[in-house]
Amino acid sequence: MMLRIRSRDGLERVSVQGSQITISQLKTLIQEQLQIPIHNQTLSTNRNLLLAKSPSDFLGFNDMTDPNLRISSLNLTHGTIVYLAYEGERTIRGGPVVTPAGSFGRKMTVEDLIAKQMRVTRQEKSHCDSVSFDRDCANAFQCYVNESLAFGVKRGGFMYGTVSEEGEVEVNFVYEPPQQGMEDNLILMRDVEEEKRVDAIALGLGMRKVGFIFNQTVMQGKKEYTLSNVEVLLATQLHAESELKEWVTGVVKLEINEDGGGADVHFEAFQMSDMCVRLFKEGWFETEIGSEDDPKLSKMKKEVVVGVKDLKEVDNDFFLVVVKILDHQGSLSCTFPIENRNIQTTMRALKTHMDRARSLPFVKRISDFHLLLFVAQFLDVVSDVPALAECVRLQSHVPEGYELLIDSMANTS
Repeated sequence: MMLRIRSRDGLERVSVQGSQITISQLKTLIQEQLQIPIHNQTLSTNRNLLLAKSPSDFLGFNDMTDPNLRISSLNLTHGTIVYLAYEGERTIRGGPVVTPAGSFGRKMTVEDLIAKQMRVTRQEKSHCDSVSFDRDCANAFQCYVNESLAFGVKRGGFMYGTVSEEGEVEVNFVYEPPQQGMEDNLILMRDVEEEKRVDAIALGLGMRKVGFIFNQTVMQGKKEYTLSNVEVLLATQLHAESELKEWVTGVVKLEINEDGGGADVHFEAFQMSDMCVRLFKEGWFETEIGSEDDPKLSKMKKEVVVGVKDLKEVDNDFFLVVVKILDHQGSLSCTFPIENRNIQTTMRALKTHMDRARSLPFVKRISDFHLLLFVAQFLDVVSDVPALAECVRLQSHVPEGYELLIDSMANTS
């Protein structure tokens, strides 16, 4: 079996032959495997041993001083932590010479030792107090993945809106980038120029990118996890890229009713925990995921501390912080064909949209993010696009030049 030995140098392991060995035999193994002389070892099951400031303080820890005591009598089993104090310096398995905290005689606290390792705990409170979805844009997204894709493949989109000083996120439109959806994966094929137009529209509307939303597939719904390891990687990558602490990850799923046999579409919202984002930024996540890997576990390149265990696989739920969901009715419509779906948007679609809303003021007729994005490809992204979007935000008069251009485009179909 294996015992974990925690000293001022961190956590190391010692292999032992069963639980019937004596304390003397354990010290011999530590000498052989960790290169610490037997006479220099003080062992204890009490973590406070590592707080001892001098060798005289070691004497107060006597639970493992009897050389003939069997370790089984101390309930030491596979994976148990034994605390070790020693004087002097040593070479750690071929590594550099280590002295306490860098200088001989200076002791590290237990907290110092633990801080040398990544400790994964659940984050109880999100930075985002709540997320409110515009009903029309949320419905347009869920209808597509439900009715057109039948929850058979994944679909995703970037959420745009506002963030209040209290951390309340409001989502007012969803931009769906070019992508390839599969049953268990989603590949974003991002268009830099198109995203510049999206951001220019958001600027004029007084909004910003606030999160990412995607759907899980029917097959995924049969598995026992909230987010898969692949989904955790994508969600964390986008969260880290955003640099927005209130960033939200939205999930749409189809839940089967066991009683009636029907199914309901559900929205869930999360934040990836601060520790999760930190681990991703510092390169701890294993990004190569095989078909044999358990989808509910995220693989680490190095061990992290989860509870009292050192693990290289972490339950994905440790990284998720639940966010309260609300809804609202925003000022933007969502009736214009949505970008990057199966059917390419044409000028005829623009004409149909403008004719259908002919009785409304012109600014109302163009108050649709997806229409603005279609028109934006024919405008200057620096000046014209934000200016036109600002007219929509203020519901003010649209300059004649823009109105003529849009009408001309609609009438060329």
